[in-house]
Parts: sequence; structure tokens; C-alpha cells
Amino acid sequence: MRIDILTVVPELLDSPLAHSIVGRARRKGLVEINVHDLRKYGIGPRKNVDDYSYGGDAGMVMMVEPVDMMIRELKAERDYDEIIYMSPDGERLTQAISNELSLKENIILLCGHYKGIDQRIREHLVTREISVGDYVVSGGEIPAALLADSIVRLIPGALSDETSALSDSFQDGLLSPPVYTRPADYNGWKVPDVLLSGNPKLIRAWQDEQALERTKRLRPELLIKIF
Repeated sequence: MRIDILTVVPELLDSPLAHSIVGRARRKGLVEINVHDLRKYGIGPRKNVDDYSYGGDAGMVMMVEPVDMMIRELKAERDYDEIIYMSPDGERLTQAISNELSLKENIILLCGHYKGIDQRIREHLVTREISVGDYVVSGGEIPAALLADSIVRLIPGALSDETSALSDSFQDGLLSPPVYTRPADYNGWKVPDVLLSGNPKLIRAWQDEQALERTKRLRPELLIKIF
């Protein structure tokens, strides 16, 4: 899989994409992630990538030309399944979307900045818009890193135990059950006996019960989608 990320602040993506599961997946050759500086196609001697908004609104807007030129360069080398703009008014990111995107071969993630991007980019270049929540951050770099992480961990071989992703929260529409590790008794705080029983059937039944209970208590709206 290949992920190309377009940004005006590439330094923001250095650390999130270099360590842990994503970093290991890149080193193992399971995913290729390339971060592109849009200033390569910036306008004028100062390589400007933004300009004032028509209509006089406050804030600068990312220009169409640098984005178009960068996407043209990339598309000349390969076809892309999706060109995704990280936007607060896009479809809300869910585990189902991450699952879907993990099956793609090539995707582009476009990071907005400043006041946003020229609407013509959204109308003529972007194929999909994704939001990581109902709030606004300074740019699309952190959301893009978040989306990339949620995708890469699902690629076969990215996790040391591939079955681990199957028990993540939201994979079956429910939150994950509580998890414990050694010691079994810490200052009187004990691991539930069923987890020490060695009985897979009882353990699974307990986990299913706990997942449902936690979802009812913490995220009841998720149950509406299931039932």
C-alpha cells in the first residue's frame, strides 16, 4: 500500500509516522508513506501556497494551483483509489472506513491549513472528505496522521498478533471489554477470576457481556446502529 500526504508543514508528520506500529510497517515494506511539501509548487519567489480570500473574509486560503500541480505529478506515476481531504465537515471517521481504506492500493491525503482550501480543489480534485471529529484544529496534518495510523495497523503483518485488531473497539460495533495483565493481585486490586480460569468459552462469554455493558454505559448511541 502507498499513502501520499500533501501538506504545507511536513515537519508535523515526521514523528507520528516514524515510530511504533506505523514506523515498523514502513520499515518492513508493508506500506510506503511519502510526505510532500506543497511549497514545491508554491507561487513566486517566496513559494506562496496561500492567498487572501475573495469576499474579504478573515484568514488565508490555500491556493488551487500548488495542490493541482502536486496531484498531477503523482497521478502521472500511478492511479489513486482515493484523494482524501481532511476536513471538519467531511464524513466522520469510523472503524468501518479505516477497514475499507486499508484494502486500497494507493491513496492521497490532503492536509488543509490556514482558513481552508480553495473550493475548486474540493469540487474537481478531491474524491472524498473525512473528519476526525466535530472540532477544528490548526491543520490537517494531525488528522492525516491519525487516519494513516488507523489504516496501517490493519494491514496484514503490521501487528505482531494479527488477531489483535479483530478485538479492537468498534470492529463489531461495540467497545472493547476491560483488559488486565500481571500481577493477578496488586494491593488487593484483583483480576476477575474468570480470566484466570483457563476456560476459553467462559472467558469469551464474559468478554462479550462486558463489551455490551460498557457500550450501553459509555456509548449507548452505538447500539442503535446495531439493533
